[in-house]
Amino acid sequence: MKALLAASLLASAAIVAAPAVARPLTIDDVTMLSRVGAPTVSKDGRWLVWAQRETDLAGNKGRFALWRLDLSRRGAQPAKLSADSSANENDPQIVGDTVYFSSDKGGEDAIWAMPVAGGTPRRITDFKGGFNGFKVAPSGDRLVVWADRKPGAPSLEPASEKKDPNAGEGRVYDRLFVRHWDTWADGTRSQLFVLPLSASGAPGNGTAIVGALVGDTPSKPMGGGEEIAWAPDGRTVYFAMREAGRIEPLSTNLDIFAAPADGSRAPVNLTADNKATDNQPTVSPDGRTLAWFAMRRPGYEADRQVLMVRDLASGKVSALIDKWDRSIGSIAWAPDSKSLYVTAEDTQENPLWRVDAHSGQVTRLTQQGNVSSVTVSAGGGVIVAINSLTAPDDFYRVTGKGAPERLTSVNAAKLAGVDMPEVSRFNFKGANGDTVWGYAVKPYGSTGKVPIAYMVHGGPQGSSNNSWSYRWNPAVFAGAGYGLVAVDFHGSTGYGQAFTDAIRNNWGGWPLEDLQKGLAAATAKYGWLDADNACALGASYGGYMMNWFAGQWPDRFKCIVQHDGVFDARAMAYETEELWFDEWEHGGKAYYEDPAAFEKWNPVNYVDKWKTPMLVITGEKDFRIPYTQGLAAFTALQRRDIPSRLLVNPNENHWVLKPRNSRQWYREVLGWMDKWTGKAR
Repeated sequence: MKALLAASLLASAAIVAAPAVARPLTIDDVTMLSRVGAPTVSKDGRWLVWAQRETDLAGNKGRFALWRLDLSRRGAQPAKLSADSSANENDPQIVGDTVYFSSDKGGEDAIWAMPVAGGTPRRITDFKGGFNGFKVAPSGDRLVVWADRKPGAPSLEPASEKKDPNAGEGRVYDRLFVRHWDTWADGTRSQLFVLPLSASGAPGNGTAIVGALVGDTPSKPMGGGEEIAWAPDGRTVYFAMREAGRIEPLSTNLDIFAAPADGSRAPVNLTADNKATDNQPTVSPDGRTLAWFAMRRPGYEADRQVLMVRDLASGKVSALIDKWDRSIGSIAWAPDSKSLYVTAEDTQENPLWRVDAHSGQVTRLTQQGNVSSVTVSAGGGVIVAINSLTAPDDFYRVTGKGAPERLTSVNAAKLAGVDMPEVSRFNFKGANGDTVWGYAVKPYGSTGKVPIAYMVHGGPQGSSNNSWSYRWNPAVFAGAGYGLVAVDFHGSTGYGQAFTDAIRNNWGGWPLEDLQKGLAAATAKYGWLDADNACALGASYGGYMMNWFAGQWPDRFKCIVQHDGVFDARAMAYETEELWFDEWEHGGKAYYEDPAAFEKWNPVNYVDKWKTPMLVITGEKDFRIPYTQGLAAFTALQRRDIPSRLLVNPNENHWVLKPRNSRQWYREVLGWMDKWTGKAR
């Protein structure tokens, strides 16, 4: 699995610049890399446009600008589409010969437009109150905007409210959610509004189309434009929404709705029969078929995502690839409506696949790497963004089953002279006799043994796969001199649904066995790993496992790094926001209905066995695993007089996103590991 993509990236980098002395990757490099967003391609296949993020280190944030590539010229180089450095430009969409995009020029968010061939940008909307995203209809005569407004708002016009000058500051709630991910509920919902679009722009406040539905579309906190779709003729909008009930945090029942773009009728629920998740509505270019993915089990957020299709004329629904034991990640139609392009994880890779729209036959189109975005070009082929463990995203053209054609080397200059580590894959017999996969990352040019960073992924239904990360980056740990080892324990994705399901009611069972056997397998296979000098680290479920290691495997590691991990399952059951997750994972009941299920794998019950030095990290805006869990773990460590350290990020959520905070995170983590492994800096 070694750096197929990184090899070409570094070859390109060598052309740009070749420092005399090569060096390892650092977090300072990673935080300054350019990041490409999902692109848009012109109908004739000539122009590729995307938003690109650059780091404003002084401002501790990212800044966005639009870039363009001429696909008709071999060897063409990307260039900025707009030279306005004073504004953030994002979410480009090409319709006809025009690029539509969001911009905060002048200090106010609005939708702008400019010719894709180049020209002067112009603002086309004038509504107030902000918005979260938009999509232009393929017909070019309407656009749909999603924005947070009070439920039932007839338009985008902000509601005028009289404020009592003597009112207190307290928030009052009558139902859950009271907070979600990193935000306290404020009484608004993400809703859809359609504005007419003409050559003169899209003025006014538009018309609401969600009717009396109460919920968020796109869904919060992670949903985006992939949950909204236009019919090709611009007359209908399809969207996903979970209707808010008395206890919304117990429901995973997102449905697909169809609404007339003029708001003349109430939306129609197209998936009412399925009480589990339906999402990512995607309409075929000929307008005849709606595709989406569906889960089958209510309350389960990591069920298999099956590709579904609906004949829009007859209403007939069928599962296109029901027997394929993989989970659909994204959906895009081919221009002729005869096939679809999907992504789906498979054994530590996330490839692109083509699915025949009639037979459901699946063909794999890419091999190594993580396909992070898919854009279909009517002019030929599919444009994808691909990254890997040793290379950030770049754009490639896929025209068949051959090797993708590289189109960009966005970070070639910034990575010139950086030696990426060597990645090797291994497998072993884990719990239940099942084959379990992992990888080991060896520091470039290292000789002799190196200390181990044993990283456990979150989710828990996730994967330590062949993908780049701006947060937990294996290449950065290797660059710091550690041999990083990661194992896809039971519960991981990309190996079939039964393997993913195996972690339910089993958090501290089979996964722990896999992780114990996996580390033994890695150290037996790779002589360059120092088996007696290892630190363990993980976040979210991985953070839970760090707390579980502390009580169940207390003599194995020199140190532990625990980030946003569950410490007390009882408190977690009442403190977290998305109750469906925690209850499903422990058998489907609330804590008070089945406390034994939660206590069986509860780390707090084994604090008396803790002895390993631990660094605890948490964010004050983390409402998924609240910071009180981290404080409690740190208190336990301090009370037992175990060497420990606490890092609290006041402005971060479940993730560390700000560039300066990311650098601090790595300084603390690597410093802690260096201290206990005896590794000199």
